[in-house]
Amino acid sequence: MEILFIFIFGLAIGSFLNVVICRFAEGGSIVLDRSRCPKCAHTLSWYELVPVASFVIQRARCRACGEKISWQYPLVELATALLFVYIYDFLPAYYHGWEMAYLFFVWASLLVLFVFDLKHYIIPNKVLYPLTLVVAAHVFYGSGFMATPYAIVSALGASGFFLALYCVSRGRWIGFGDVKFGIFMGLFLGFPLILVALLFSYFVGALVGSIMLIRHFKTLQSEIPFGPFLVLGTFIAYFYGSGIIQWYLNIF
Repeated sequence: MEILFIFIFGLAIGSFLNVVICRFAEGGSIVLDRSRCPKCAHTLSWYELVPVASFVIQRARCRACGEKISWQYPLVELATALLFVYIYDFLPAYYHGWEMAYLFFVWASLLVLFVFDLKHYIIPNKVLYPLTLVVAAHVFYGSGFMATPYAIVSALGASGFFLALYCVSRGRWIGFGDVKFGIFMGLFLGFPLILVALLFSYFVGALVGSIMLIRHFKTLQSEIPFGPFLVLGTFIAYFYGSGIIQWYLNIF
Protein backbone atom coordinates (compact mmCIF):
# COMPACT_ATOMS: atom_id res chain seq x y z
CA MET A 1 0.00 0.00 0.00
CA GLU A 2 2.86 2.40 0.75
CA ILE A 3 4.41 1.78 -2.67
CA LEU A 4 1.03 2.32 -4.35
CA PHE A 5 0.60 5.60 -2.47
CA ILE A 6 4.10 6.73 -3.49
CA PHE A 7 3.36 5.82 -7.11
CA ILE A 8 0.10 7.80 -7.17
CA PHE A 9 1.80 10.71 -5.42
CA GLY A 10 4.54 10.59 -8.07
CA LEU A 11 1.94 10.70 -10.86
CA ALA A 12 0.41 13.83 -9.31
CA ILE A 13 3.80 15.51 -8.94
CA GLY A 14 4.66 14.53 -12.51
CA SER A 15 1.50 16.28 -13.70
CA PHE A 16 2.64 19.41 -11.85
CA LEU A 17 6.11 19.12 -13.40
CA ASN A 18 4.52 19.19 -16.86
CA VAL A 19 2.86 22.47 -15.91
CA VAL A 20 6.22 23.86 -14.76
CA ILE A 21 7.92 22.82 -18.00
CA CYS A 22 5.22 24.38 -20.17
CA ARG A 23 4.86 27.62 -18.19
CA PHE A 24 8.62 28.23 -18.15
CA ALA A 25 8.58 27.97 -21.94
CA GLU A 26 5.34 29.81 -22.70
CA GLY A 27 5.09 32.21 -19.74
CA GLY A 28 2.24 32.60 -17.28
CA SER A 29 1.72 31.73 -13.65
CA ILE A 30 2.34 28.16 -12.52
CA VAL A 31 -0.22 28.52 -9.72
CA LEU A 32 -2.90 30.91 -11.00
CA ASP A 33 -3.30 30.08 -14.69
CA ARG A 34 -5.58 27.20 -15.71
CA SER A 35 -4.29 24.49 -18.03
CA ARG A 36 -5.43 24.99 -21.64
CA CYS A 37 -5.09 23.33 -25.01
CA PRO A 38 -2.18 25.07 -26.79
CA LYS A 39 -4.12 25.10 -30.10
CA CYS A 40 -7.74 26.04 -29.29
CA ALA A 41 -7.21 27.48 -25.75
CA HIS A 42 -9.90 25.16 -24.36
CA THR A 43 -9.70 25.27 -20.54
CA LEU A 44 -9.14 21.74 -19.30
CA SER A 45 -11.52 20.31 -16.72
CA TRP A 46 -10.32 18.25 -13.77
CA TYR A 47 -11.23 14.98 -15.49
CA GLU A 48 -9.01 15.96 -18.44
CA LEU A 49 -6.04 16.35 -16.10
CA VAL A 50 -5.98 12.92 -14.43
CA PRO A 51 -2.37 11.73 -14.86
CA VAL A 52 -1.92 9.13 -17.63
CA ALA A 53 -5.61 8.04 -17.51
CA SER A 54 -6.90 11.16 -19.28
CA PHE A 55 -4.28 10.77 -21.99
CA VAL A 56 -5.35 7.16 -22.62
CA ILE A 57 -9.12 7.76 -22.42
CA GLN A 58 -8.94 10.75 -24.78
CA ARG A 59 -6.69 8.78 -27.16
CA ALA A 60 -3.97 11.43 -26.94
CA ARG A 61 -6.19 14.17 -28.37
CA CYS A 62 -7.86 17.33 -27.10
CA ARG A 63 -11.58 16.75 -26.46
CA ALA A 64 -12.46 20.16 -27.93
CA CYS A 65 -10.45 20.43 -31.15
CA GLY A 66 -8.86 17.01 -31.66
CA GLU A 67 -5.29 18.34 -31.49
CA LYS A 68 -2.77 15.65 -30.62
CA ILE A 69 -1.50 15.70 -27.03
CA SER A 70 2.26 15.39 -26.62
CA TRP A 71 3.63 12.12 -25.26
CA GLN A 72 5.67 14.28 -22.90
CA TYR A 73 2.75 14.44 -20.47
CA PRO A 74 2.26 10.74 -19.66
CA LEU A 75 5.98 10.01 -19.93
CA VAL A 76 6.93 12.68 -17.38
CA GLU A 77 4.13 11.53 -15.07
CA LEU A 78 5.20 7.88 -15.26
CA ALA A 79 8.90 8.75 -14.96
CA THR A 80 8.23 10.78 -11.81
CA ALA A 81 6.12 8.01 -10.27
CA LEU A 82 8.73 5.33 -11.02
CA LEU A 83 11.53 7.56 -9.73
CA PHE A 84 9.72 8.15 -6.46
CA VAL A 85 9.05 4.44 -5.99
CA TYR A 86 12.69 3.68 -6.78
CA ILE A 87 13.90 6.26 -4.23
CA TYR A 88 11.52 4.84 -1.63
CA ASP A 89 12.86 1.33 -2.24
CA PHE A 90 16.49 2.54 -2.43
CA LEU A 91 16.53 4.32 0.94
CA PRO A 92 16.68 2.41 4.24
CA ALA A 93 13.43 2.58 6.21
CA TYR A 94 14.86 5.04 8.75
CA TYR A 95 15.39 7.56 5.92
CA HIS A 96 11.70 7.53 4.92
CA GLY A 97 11.14 11.07 6.13
CA TRP A 98 12.94 14.32 5.40
CA GLU A 99 15.70 12.58 3.45
CA MET A 100 13.17 11.01 1.12
CA ALA A 101 11.38 14.35 0.68
CA TYR A 102 14.75 15.93 -0.12
CA LEU A 103 15.49 13.34 -2.80
CA PHE A 104 11.98 13.68 -4.23
CA PHE A 105 12.62 17.40 -4.66
CA VAL A 106 16.07 16.85 -6.20
CA TRP A 107 14.99 14.27 -8.75
CA ALA A 108 11.75 16.05 -9.63
CA SER A 109 13.83 19.17 -10.34
CA LEU A 110 16.30 17.16 -12.40
CA LEU A 111 13.47 15.71 -14.46
CA VAL A 112 12.31 19.26 -15.27
CA LEU A 113 15.86 20.20 -16.29
CA PHE A 114 16.17 17.04 -18.39
CA VAL A 115 12.99 17.65 -20.38
CA PHE A 116 13.37 21.42 -20.68
CA ASP A 117 16.95 21.26 -21.94
CA LEU A 118 16.03 18.44 -24.32
CA LYS A 119 13.24 20.56 -25.82
CA HIS A 120 14.63 24.10 -25.63
CA TYR A 121 18.43 23.68 -25.29
CA ILE A 122 18.40 25.73 -22.07
CA ILE A 123 18.94 24.79 -18.43
CA PRO A 124 16.47 27.12 -16.66
CA ASN A 125 17.96 29.09 -13.78
CA LYS A 126 14.54 29.21 -12.11
CA VAL A 127 14.97 25.50 -11.37
CA LEU A 128 18.75 25.17 -11.15
CA TYR A 129 19.36 27.94 -8.60
CA PRO A 130 16.81 26.76 -5.98
CA LEU A 131 17.95 23.17 -6.54
CA THR A 132 21.59 24.09 -5.92
CA LEU A 133 20.72 26.10 -2.80
CA VAL A 134 18.70 23.21 -1.33
CA VAL A 135 21.50 20.74 -2.04
CA ALA A 136 24.09 23.12 -0.57
CA ALA A 137 22.02 23.48 2.61
CA HIS A 138 21.71 19.71 2.84
CA VAL A 139 25.46 19.29 2.45
CA PHE A 140 26.38 21.92 5.03
CA TYR A 141 23.76 20.99 7.62
CA GLY A 142 22.91 17.37 6.97
CA SER A 143 25.90 15.52 5.56
CA GLY A 144 28.37 15.96 8.37
CA PHE A 145 31.59 17.89 8.81
CA MET A 146 33.79 15.41 6.94
CA ALA A 147 31.63 15.31 3.79
CA THR A 148 31.46 19.09 3.29
CA PRO A 149 35.05 19.69 2.02
CA TYR A 150 34.71 16.84 -0.50
CA ALA A 151 31.47 18.33 -1.78
CA ILE A 152 32.98 21.81 -2.14
CA VAL A 153 36.09 20.52 -3.93
CA SER A 154 33.92 18.37 -6.21
CA ALA A 155 31.67 21.34 -7.04
CA LEU A 156 34.63 23.60 -7.84
CA GLY A 157 36.35 20.85 -9.83
CA ALA A 158 33.32 19.92 -11.95
CA SER A 159 32.33 23.53 -12.58
CA GLY A 160 35.93 24.50 -13.30
CA PHE A 161 36.25 21.65 -15.79
CA PHE A 162 33.14 22.77 -17.65
CA LEU A 163 34.24 26.41 -17.46
CA ALA A 164 37.55 25.51 -19.10
CA LEU A 165 35.71 23.74 -21.93
CA TYR A 166 33.35 26.68 -22.29
CA CYS A 167 36.19 29.21 -22.49
CA VAL A 168 38.40 27.18 -24.81
CA SER A 169 35.54 26.53 -27.24
CA ARG A 170 33.99 29.99 -26.77
CA GLY A 171 30.68 28.34 -25.95
CA ARG A 172 30.62 26.01 -28.96
CA TRP A 173 31.14 22.73 -27.06
CA ILE A 174 28.93 23.34 -24.03
CA GLY A 175 26.70 26.12 -22.75
CA PHE A 176 27.26 28.17 -19.61
CA GLY A 177 24.29 26.43 -18.03
CA ASP A 178 26.42 23.27 -17.92
CA VAL A 179 29.07 25.21 -15.98
CA LYS A 180 26.50 26.12 -13.34
CA PHE A 181 25.09 22.60 -13.38
CA GLY A 182 28.57 21.34 -12.48
CA ILE A 183 28.30 23.14 -9.13
CA PHE A 184 25.12 21.23 -8.35
CA MET A 185 26.64 17.91 -9.45
CA GLY A 186 29.69 18.33 -7.25
CA LEU A 187 27.70 19.33 -4.19
CA PHE A 188 25.14 16.56 -4.65
CA LEU A 189 27.52 13.72 -5.46
CA GLY A 190 30.79 14.65 -3.78
CA PHE A 191 34.05 12.84 -4.47
CA PRO A 192 34.61 10.30 -6.03
CA LEU A 193 31.05 9.90 -7.35
CA ILE A 194 31.43 13.10 -9.40
CA LEU A 195 34.05 11.29 -11.49
CA VAL A 196 31.61 8.49 -12.25
CA ALA A 197 28.96 11.04 -13.24
CA LEU A 198 31.28 12.89 -15.62
CA LEU A 199 32.55 9.64 -17.15
CA PHE A 200 29.08 8.30 -17.90
CA SER A 201 27.75 11.69 -19.01
CA TYR A 202 30.35 11.87 -21.75
CA PHE A 203 30.15 8.16 -22.56
CA VAL A 204 26.37 8.18 -23.01
CA GLY A 205 26.54 11.52 -24.82
CA ALA A 206 29.16 10.22 -27.26
CA LEU A 207 27.18 7.02 -27.82
CA VAL A 208 23.89 8.81 -28.51
CA GLY A 209 25.63 11.43 -30.65
CA SER A 210 27.32 8.73 -32.74
CA ILE A 211 24.02 6.94 -33.30
CA MET A 212 22.39 10.21 -34.38
CA LEU A 213 25.21 10.88 -36.84
CA ILE A 214 25.06 7.37 -38.28
CA ARG A 215 21.26 7.56 -38.65
CA HIS A 216 21.56 11.09 -40.10
CA PHE A 217 19.38 12.61 -37.39
CA LYS A 218 22.17 15.12 -36.73
CA THR A 219 25.27 16.45 -38.49
CA LEU A 220 28.65 17.43 -37.08
CA GLN A 221 27.43 21.05 -37.02
CA SER A 222 24.20 20.23 -35.17
CA GLU A 223 23.67 21.35 -31.59
CA ILE A 224 22.89 18.61 -29.05
CA PRO A 225 21.85 19.56 -25.50
CA PHE A 226 24.29 18.16 -22.92
CA GLY A 227 22.08 18.72 -19.87
CA PRO A 228 20.10 15.47 -20.28
CA PHE A 229 23.35 13.49 -20.35
CA LEU A 230 24.55 15.24 -17.19
CA VAL A 231 21.28 14.26 -15.50
CA LEU A 232 21.70 10.64 -16.64
CA GLY A 233 25.31 10.65 -15.42
CA THR A 234 24.15 12.00 -12.06
CA PHE A 235 21.52 9.27 -11.84
CA ILE A 236 24.03 6.49 -12.57
CA ALA A 237 26.58 7.91 -10.15
CA TYR A 238 24.14 8.47 -7.28
CA PHE A 239 22.41 5.11 -7.38
CA TYR A 240 25.15 2.86 -8.79
CA GLY A 241 28.38 4.81 -8.45
CA SER A 242 29.66 3.13 -5.30
CA GLY A 243 29.15 -0.32 -6.83
CA ILE A 244 30.85 0.74 -10.06
CA ILE A 245 33.87 2.10 -8.16
CA GLN A 246 34.11 -1.06 -6.05
CA TRP A 247 33.91 -3.22 -9.18
CA TYR A 248 36.68 -1.18 -10.82
CA LEU A 249 38.95 -1.44 -7.77
CA ASN A 250 38.42 -5.17 -7.54
CA ILE A 251 39.80 -5.58 -11.04
CA PHE A 252 43.17 -4.50 -9.74
